[in-house]
Amino acid sequence: MSNKLVQGYEVVIGFETHAQLSTHSKIFSRAPTAFGAEPNTQACAVDLALPGTLPVMNRGAVERAICFGLAVGSQVAQRSIFARKNYFYPDLPKGYQISQYEIPVVQGGVVSFYLGEAQKSVRLVRAHLEEDAGKSLHEEFHGMSGIDLNRAGTPLLEIVTEPDIRSSEEAVAYAKELHKIVTWIGICDGNMQEGSFRCDANVSVRKPGAPLGTRREIKNLNSFKFMQQAIDFEVRWQIEQLEDGHAIEQATVLFDPDTGETRAMRTKEDAADYRYFPDPDLPPLVIAAEWIEQVKQSMPELPRVMVARFVEDYALPEYDATTLTQSKAMAAYFEAVAKACKSPKLASNWIMGEVSRRLNADEISIEQVPVRAAQLATLITRIVDNTISNNAARQVFDGLWNGAGEVDDIIEAKGLKQMSDSGELEKIIDAVIAANPDNVAQYKAGKDKAFNALVGQAMKASKGKANPAQVNALLKKKLA
Repeated sequence: MSNKLVQGYEVVIGFETHAQLSTHSKIFSRAPTAFGAEPNTQACAVDLALPGTLPVMNRGAVERAICFGLAVGSQVAQRSIFARKNYFYPDLPKGYQISQYEIPVVQGGVVSFYLGEAQKSVRLVRAHLEEDAGKSLHEEFHGMSGIDLNRAGTPLLEIVTEPDIRSSEEAVAYAKELHKIVTWIGICDGNMQEGSFRCDANVSVRKPGAPLGTRREIKNLNSFKFMQQAIDFEVRWQIEQLEDGHAIEQATVLFDPDTGETRAMRTKEDAADYRYFPDPDLPPLVIAAEWIEQVKQSMPELPRVMVARFVEDYALPEYDATTLTQSKAMAAYFEAVAKACKSPKLASNWIMGEVSRRLNADEISIEQVPVRAAQLATLITRIVDNTISNNAARQVFDGLWNGAGEVDDIIEAKGLKQMSDSGELEKIIDAVIAANPDNVAQYKAGKDKAFNALVGQAMKASKGKANPAQVNALLKKKLA
């Protein structure tokens, strides 16, 4: 649903994203966080909430929160508080979750991204540290449920937006940009299938200018495809309910990919239902300005900074620069090609065009691209120095992709080198002019299509080896 107004309603979406932090141990214990272990083999006494255990803050988790705050232009609080969020699920050993409520570690910030060629921005409310719960397993125990506490205590950064998103397309674009940021700066591996990056979408609809509608929260969206499907269905469902005269009840819902529908899981709690209060076992988290500066100095070049540099250093349009910085690997590949071929815009065009098309067709990532940066740079150089035409270049690229050898070898083997002998080309053009008097007459009478036909005949006679620009110039000269 790309339109902001759907059947006369405005769509309003806010996001809560849980990014699992890339620490080797849990947020309040030394238990490991590796994925895929046998159930209940990575939960220690602290995670199990055994009597007498006390939480101890993981410094690495705090550093990653600082890193995120700096990346999105947030204020990193020099003093923040941990709270107990009280609720009772079988997979929550303590009967409460340690989180942050009144004073989070990261406050404010903005995530900007492109939707097509339009730039959008989503404001962040906060990002706070918290521990994950365990996992209830229902399908493997013949009517019974099992509890796996391996995830209990895993460090999370919950990132909360303002309700600034107005369509499912914007929602997906925001989520992809956030995913890029957390993986780029190395605070989260971003693996959605393993639960490292989980999104909850708060969706409501309203008539333009009306107060915000009642929201329903779609939980645990673990793919961008399902995210868009779930939001689109939820929007249609809410509009149908309102049009039929029903009120929307605040609720938590799940998306079923098999049916393409959302279904209510429980009525949605408000903050008061969780009875937040400061955790007496944890002192305030105090972050010195020197620590923030140390983290800042250790961070990689951020995507938005790299975009500005690509625009400045390589004279690229901002859209190109933004597209090429969708991942560190893509940006590095572009820079290697651009520096080697000294034609940054052509490098950008090829990577955004032919390279990306083939990556998508073969369902592989840029890290797996079979054409080395040096090979693509040589190919672009051969286009620039008029050794081969653009059409021939695509044939060479196919050969590179399929491992047929190096650029010059493929050009030689396929006979793709452009005709460089101007005398030979003149003979071909003279023959074409002599053989097509009607087209010559029509061109001289002002019909441009006739000239294109002559160019085509010359290219055909040269078996595609003539330089089209040279053919055009010679023809115009001879027909003047």
